Amino acid sequence: MKSYSDAGVDIDAGNLTVRLLAEAVSSTATPAVLSEIGAFGGLFAADDLGPGKVLVASTDGVGTKVDLAARYGCYRGLGIDLVNHCVNDILVQGARPLFFLDYIATASLVPETVLEIVSGMSEACKEVGCALLGGETAEMPGVYMPGATDIAGTIVGVADRDALWPRTEELSGGDLLVGLASVGPHTNGYSLIRLLLERHRADEEMLEFLLAPHKCYLKDIDRLQQSGVQPKALAHITGGGVVENLPRVLPDDLSARVELGSWNVPRPFSTLTKWAALPDDEAFRVWNMGIGMIVVVDRSQQPLIEELGLVTVGHLLQSEGVSAEAPDRVSLVGDWR
Repeated sequence: MKSYSDAGVDIDAGNLTVRLLAEAVSSTATPAVLSEIGAFGGLFAADDLGPGKVLVASTDGVGTKVDLAARYGCYRGLGIDLVNHCVNDILVQGARPLFFLDYIATASLVPETVLEIVSGMSEACKEVGCALLGGETAEMPGVYMPGATDIAGTIVGVADRDALWPRTEELSGGDLLVGLASVGPHTNGYSLIRLLLERHRADEEMLEFLLAPHKCYLKDIDRLQQSGVQPKALAHITGGGVVENLPRVLPDDLSARVELGSWNVPRPFSTLTKWAALPDDEAFRVWNMGIGMIVVVDRSQQPLIEELGLVTVGHLLQSEGVSAEAPDRVSLVGDWR
């Protein structure tokens, strides 16, 4: 053995990757970024945050969607998936993104593949004014299967302490649940999707739907607020669907009634549910079923909600002694088919 590459790790490929990423990463820099690519740590000035500010952080991955995306060479979408998922996660607490850090692991480093992923991250970061502050690539032969890739990211944002969501003390029975549409499964339920694709043939529409990058809801929430909508809480509908995620923003004495049929579930979800022979309660735990974010507002705002063409998908219920179990906090009523 004469070099590290004999063990499956190519240091030269790693160095090339860093050089290829430099432009994509630097293009997201804001005035607060004080470091350059290649530094051991990213520097971000906090001078302008001011008093009464709270840092909000979240970390996540994109799950087994990486495998499906790799089959069709859709690596750029994975970068968008990762950033937008994390932006949404801190948005539900009222935070705006400051900077993002990524981690990409693979069996054998392919610089062009990493560039595509990071270019997607860069695109998504610039869309929301977030700096791609740094990241790490790891080449781990023997740990990952040949051709396999995994990605994860961490986001840090800032919020006003006095404007944090959910405003639990303001939530009450009768509050409306406003649904914001998803563009596909986003980043959840892909282990089942991949299994179904082994047994059924997906047409072009289905594949486009499954590979669509995770939608970012920051600008949607901005538009709602600018139009006079005053959210009390937001719920990002990710793994566990509406059944598991909506209770995360509710106090113990409230539950939710979701009216199936109040929105049009995209046809591919219907197909996936049929292929898997899933009952409603399970389908709405596995996938978002067409709703990627739920906004809780006071019932008095219903005329404004209708004026904006938004969809009300249910309402909150006063429920003394409700079970702490998430599935018992959300009732699915009606027929969506």
